Amino acid sequence: MLRLVQGVLEDSAARQPEKVALVSRGRRLTYRWIDLAANRLSRALRELGVARGDRVVIYLKNSEELVVTIFGVLKADGVFVVMHRGVKAEKLSYVLKNSRATVLVTDDRALDAGLPGHLLKEMPDLKLVVCSRKGDEGYAETDRVWDFHRIQGDFPASSLPCSTIDLDLACLIYTSGTTGEPKGVMCDHSNVVFVAQTVAEYLKNVADDVILDVLPLASSYGLYQLMCAFIAGCTLVLEESFAFPAEIVQTMARERVTGFAGVPTIYSILLGIGLEGFDLSRLRYVTNAGAGLPIEHVKRLREILPHVELYLMHGLTEVARTMYLPPNEASVRPGSSGKALPGTELWLEDEAGQRLGPDQVGELVVRGRHVMRGYWEDPTQTARRFRPGRIPGERLCYSGDLFRTDEEGFFYFVSRTDDIIKCRGEKVAPREVEDVLYGMEGVQDAAVIGVPDPVLGQAVKAFIVAPGAKLTAADVITHCKVKLEEVMVPRDVEFRSELPKTDSGKIRKRELT
Repeated sequence: MLRLVQGVLEDSAARQPEKVALVSRGRRLTYRWIDLAANRLSRALRELGVARGDRVVIYLKNSEELVVTIFGVLKADGVFVVMHRGVKAEKLSYVLKNSRATVLVTDDRALDAGLPGHLLKEMPDLKLVVCSRKGDEGYAETDRVWDFHRIQGDFPASSLPCSTIDLDLACLIYTSGTTGEPKGVMCDHSNVVFVAQTVAEYLKNVADDVILDVLPLASSYGLYQLMCAFIAGCTLVLEESFAFPAEIVQTMARERVTGFAGVPTIYSILLGIGLEGFDLSRLRYVTNAGAGLPIEHVKRLREILPHVELYLMHGLTEVARTMYLPPNEASVRPGSSGKALPGTELWLEDEAGQRLGPDQVGELVVRGRHVMRGYWEDPTQTARRFRPGRIPGERLCYSGDLFRTDEEGFFYFVSRTDDIIKCRGEKVAPREVEDVLYGMEGVQDAAVIGVPDPVLGQAVKAFIVAPGAKLTAADVITHCKVKLEEVMVPRDVEFRSELPKTDSGKIRKRELT
């Protein structure tokens, strides 16, 4: 029985050591290779003083080094903290200080910029920096700066004895920080293993699958592509980013990819460049999470890829996943995010804590093995989001997401609690307006917010990215008047070349004004 996160690698390495586990930067690495590389790194970390429960911050692009480091930290009884390589030094410093990390693993570009030396001086808990270089040339090591690739040559590949149990922390996943400082979500081994096993099961992942991951491993959604692939013993094709969409689709065809994960902005771009000219005959499923996929995107994906199963999912970092919609329901229940994951209980509550019935809008409450441990050293925010359940000591997650259900118990996302627009005394859900905007030809991205208005309270404002389309604000407003109630029609429309996004591709609405 799988209990620890490193077991997703170790078990697959034992079953099929020569199977290609990872394709990254043109290299094809087997399960055995990754397992042994992680063993070597774990021995180095242990020798350098990493103790049970110590946090190790990983500041690398999606790469083989990042994958090896995740499992190397776990094998050393540590806790991994992956930071997106694109975050600025200020946020990295905050996370290092907040997590009280003892080790930073980064690349030679950071070394050349002088970042490790600066951090070693400023961070009292940081004892060591491990740097991964490009090419064959190394650099001068010191007692506090070590070479990742030298470690691979100098340390034995035998495994260490493990003292971790499944209640110990496996990782901290820091939220994007759109509403203040980022918070470290504490995920223990049992949380991560439950999610990986459950998601891999309903996606029907098997050893023959080839999963393409363009999402950062720093995000929960990206990280679980790795975990689901390795728990099933299949191949993960890991891309650094989604910066070159046409090349990504070519990779899907060349590697005969069977599974792909995206967020709405990714699917907008893919639909824009056209998928018809590529051989995606091996593609078995695609998934969406992070934000609701517009109904128009669902229709177009099903038209273009009729042989592909579309899994619409909902989740948040604090629980990873809450629900999914089986592919055969996508056209029957447009806009639905599905029902609870196996082993999960979901319900809706109003502001007074009363459970709600069908067609009533309330906050989604999550109960299950995947409810994380809370926020790292932040008892105030933990108490707001994670509240007691009916069993003493149990944690429930109050998601901050508003949903409604139909008579058959399927959930429909309405809005984040803090995104609801109050116009003329009525509540407007941005998602409903955005779905209508995505129905306009040429619209690639759309976001709707409320802006202060002395008469209305808040007015509806739409932000649109529509490259190449000759749309005007009047066109948009006229379209919305036909499709929406008057109170939901945008008063203002602003066209932009792009919208601000998180590292995982979600639109940052709080940066729109």
